[in-house]
Amino acid sequence: MITSSPQRIADYRARGWWGDITLHSMLRQHAAEHPELLAVADQPNRDVLTGDAPLRLSFAELNRATDNLAHQLLQAGVKSNDAILVQLPNIAELVMAYLAASKIGAIISPAAVQYGAHELQHICTTINPVAMVTIDHFNDIALAKNARQHLPDAIPVLVFGTDLRVDTALDSSAHEAVQQHEAQHPINADDVLTICWTSGTTGTPKGVPRSHNMWFATSRCCVEAADYQLGDRFLNIFPMVNMGSVGAFLYPAMLVGCSIILHHPLDPALFLTQLQDEKITFTVAPPAVLNQLAKNEAMWNQFDFSELRSIGSGSAPLAPWMIETFAQKYGVEVLNFYGSNEGISLFCTPRHGSDATARATLFPRVGAGINDWDSYVNSVVVSKVMDLESGEEITEAGKVGELLFDGATVFDGYLGTDNSEVFTADGFFRTGDLVELCGEPPNFYRIAGRCKDIINRGGMKISPSEIDILLEGLPNSVEAAVCAYADENLGEKICACVVIAPGTPETPMTPDTLALTLDQIISYLSEQGIAKFKLPQHLEIFDALPRNPLGKVQRFILQDIVSRRLQERQS
Repeated sequence: MITSSPQRIADYRARGWWGDITLHSMLRQHAAEHPELLAVADQPNRDVLTGDAPLRLSFAELNRATDNLAHQLLQAGVKSNDAILVQLPNIAELVMAYLAASKIGAIISPAAVQYGAHELQHICTTINPVAMVTIDHFNDIALAKNARQHLPDAIPVLVFGTDLRVDTALDSSAHEAVQQHEAQHPINADDVLTICWTSGTTGTPKGVPRSHNMWFATSRCCVEAADYQLGDRFLNIFPMVNMGSVGAFLYPAMLVGCSIILHHPLDPALFLTQLQDEKITFTVAPPAVLNQLAKNEAMWNQFDFSELRSIGSGSAPLAPWMIETFAQKYGVEVLNFYGSNEGISLFCTPRHGSDATARATLFPRVGAGINDWDSYVNSVVVSKVMDLESGEEITEAGKVGELLFDGATVFDGYLGTDNSEVFTADGFFRTGDLVELCGEPPNFYRIAGRCKDIINRGGMKISPSEIDILLEGLPNSVEAAVCAYADENLGEKICACVVIAPGTPETPMTPDTLALTLDQIISYLSEQGIAKFKLPQHLEIFDALPRNPLGKVQRFILQDIVSRRLQERQS
C-alpha cells in the first residue's frame, strides 16, 4: 500500500527528504556491522506479566529471530500488502512483529492491550486484517481468549507460544524463503508499514497509515532533539503502538544502532531500577511521573543515574519548576516533545534556550521561514497558524489559531475516512491544536490547547491546558486537570478534577489534611496570577484521571463523568 501521490514522492525524494532505507534494511546493516550490540531487552518482571522468561537479543539475534518469524507468517498465509492486527504489550515479540512485517512487506496495525471488543472490531472493519498476532495473556487480560471471542471467525489468531515461536537460531531455509519472497515482492520505502490509531482524546480512534519514509523523517527529528548516538540505551515505558515509541525509539534505534529496554505497565520503582541497572542514556516519561520524582529528591538520590543524559516528556503540559529541579538538582535536562501519529514534530531543548518556563511552554516555529532554527526538522517540515474564524494566516505575536503542518513527517490522511476537512486547500494538515505565536520577533509557538477543548464561559474562550499547567504544582495532589460542565446562564463553567495525594509514614493524612476544597484550589491559582474568569467553580475528586496510552488526559471522558455526577446529584 502506498498512500502518497507520485508527485509528493518525486518531490520529497528530489529534495532528499525521503529515500530508500526500510526498517528491516537498517536492522540487517547493524546485524552485520554491530552483531553483538544489544538490540532489545524485556523488562525483568516479564515472567510475572506474561508467564515467559525475559528476552535479551543482540542485533544479530534479532535479525535471525525476525527472519524466522517472517517465515512463520508467510507459512500462515500472510502476503505482501496484507494487514496484520497485532495486540502485544511492550515485549520483545512486538519489536519482532514490526521487523518481520517489514521484511515481507506486510502492514502491521498495533493495538493497545487495553483495547476491547469495541475497538478491535472497529479496527477489523477498517483494515480487514488477514490475521491477528498476540500472546495468551498480559497481567489479568486474556488477550488470546478475548480475540477469539470478539474477532470474526475468518481472522485467524496467531498466539506466541502456540502458533508462533521465538527462535534466534540461524534457519537457512527460513532465511532463503524470506529473501526469495522479498525478491519477488520488492519492498519500497514509500510502502505503508504501519496503521497506528489516534490516541482517542476526542472519540473513536482513526487509522493513520505511515510509510517507512514518514517514520524515518520523524525519527531523524527525535535523533536531532536528543542527540542519539550509536550504542545509546533507551528505556521505553510507553506502549509501542504509536508515535511515542515507534517514532521516538523503534525507528531511531534501527537508524542509529541503539538498544531498546522495555518497560510496561508503568512501575515507578522498577522504572528507576532499570534506569540505573541498564545504564540508560535516554528515556521518555509522562509529566506526572517527572513531577513526582522532582518532589522526591531523596528517592532520586538513592540511585546512580550517571549515564542518563536527558529525559523526554510531553503528551501533556510540563511544569517549569520540574524542569528546573531536574537540571539544577539532578543534572539531567528535560526535553519537551510535541508530536502525533499524523506527523506533528515539535521539540524544545536546551539548545533553544535555558529558561525553564520557555522550555516548558514554547516550541521553535520550525518550517516557518525562520533561519534562527538551523536544524534537520526546520528543513523538512512547514508550519503555520490559521485564524479559526477568517481562515487567514496569523503572523503576529499574541494571537491564537490552529496549527497547520506539512512536510516529510506528515501522513496522507486517515484510513477509510472523509479527509476533506483534515487538510487545507493548499495541503496542510489541520492538527486541531491551538497555538499562540510568542516572542519578539514571534519565533515560538505556545500550545494553547485543542480546538475542541476550548471552554466557552459566557463568551470568554479559555484553554484548559493553561490551567492544567498551573495545577501541576497543587499541594497534596497527585494529578489534576480541568474540564467544562454545562451552565444554563454562561453556557459552560470550569470544573477542577483532582486526585488527592496519599499520606506517607512521615506525613500521614488526617481527615483534616485529606480534604481539598475548591476554595484552596482557587486560592492557589489566584496566587499564580490567573485571571478570575479562568478560576474553577466546581471540584470533583477522582481516584485517577482517565488517560490514553500516551498519558494524555482524556478530557471528553472527564467531562462525561462530571456531567453524570452532577445529573445524579440533581435527580
